[in-house]
Amino acid sequence: MLSRDRALLSGRRVLVVEDEYFLADDISRALRSRGADVAGPVGELEDALRILDDGLIVDGAVLDVNIRSEMVFPIARELRARRVPFVFTTGYEKVSIAPEFHDVPFWEKPIEIAAMIRGLAGLIGQSRT
Repeated sequence: MLSRDRALLSGRRVLVVEDEYFLADDISRALRSRGADVAGPVGELEDALRILDDGLIVDGAVLDVNIRSEMVFPIARELRARRVPFVFTTGYEKVSIAPEFHDVPFWEKPIEIAAMIRGLAGLIGQSRT
């Protein structure tokens, strides 16, 4: 891995909302290896809302579309209201994503974690300029 990749998310906090333990762990490790501070990972919508409601500053997020049979859109709406960039991961097709979020990048499982992180890092960089 290039040193540039290691610093890709240096100083950024990324919320991970994913209910598949091993995938959540893989995503979190990959984010940390690129310099990110990871909020979570959490596998319940209530836990994600609590992180946001507690005033924790997040710079970006990775959201699984379906968390324990609940759609993640309330979290996505809150992030959008705060102008925090995010990406979706899903085992479903794009039609499962609410129309209001069709502009949000999404990664079908099994996801290519490195590419997803590069995409998220690009969004975070754009949001800060």
